[in-house]
Amino acid sequence: MPRFGRRTEPEPERDVGPSGAASTMVAELKDGPLSGRSVDVDAVEGRPPKTVDIADDDGGTCRYCLAEWTQAGRSAAYTFLYRL
Repeated sequence: MPRFGRRTEPEPERDVGPSGAASTMVAELKDGPLSGRSVDVDAVEGRPPKTVDIADDDGGTCRYCLAEWTQAGRSAAYTFLYRL
C-alpha cells in the first residue's frame, strides 16, 4: 500500500476542455427582455465569452455582453445590448 493511501471513490467528473479549462459556464442575464434567466454558454479559453446571442420567447434573438470584464468562477453576469 502506498505511503499516503489511495482514493477509494472515483474522482468527480468535471466539464473540462482539452486544455483542462472549463468548457461551459453559466451566463446570468441581469436586465433586458430575458432578465433573471441563466443559460449555459461555451467558455472561450476558460473564460466567459464577451457576447452571447440567446433566443427569446418570440422567436427572435437577444445579444448580451459581459457586465464587467473581470469576473471569476463558473458564472458571469451579462447585460442586454440589443435585439438581432
